Amino acid sequence: MSQARRRRDEGDASLALARRCRDGADEKNARDVVILDMRGLSSVTDYFVVCSGDVQPQLRAIADEIEKRLREGMGRRPRGIDGLRGSNWVVLDYGDVVVHVFQHALRLHYGLEELWSDAPRVL
Repeated sequence: MSQARRRRDEGDASLALARRCRDGADEKNARDVVILDMRGLSSVTDYFVVCSGDVQPQLRAIADEIEKRLREGMGRRPRGIDGLRGSNWVVLDYGDVVVHVFQHALRLHYGLEELWSDAPRVL
């Protein structure tokens, strides 16, 4: 990553939001948490946060932890949530950041990281 891009990313509020989402997912032992930089590739959002869990209760716990951290730490609430009840894929839409919490096998099936392979991964 270039120094100019690194400096721009350091002041990016959307990236801070994505990293907070990642931290919440990590807190609940999500697997393979990835932040994809969608800027310039999608007009819908700036970042995807993609992670997975093993069972539905873990998916719910991951989504709940992310929602709690953003509400309490940043005063942010999702614009929309889909898939919380009995689903193997939960989506939290914060506008500039969209979080995808998959059951691991479903994540492999849909392959968002491969679909958006042009999106740089963010550390």
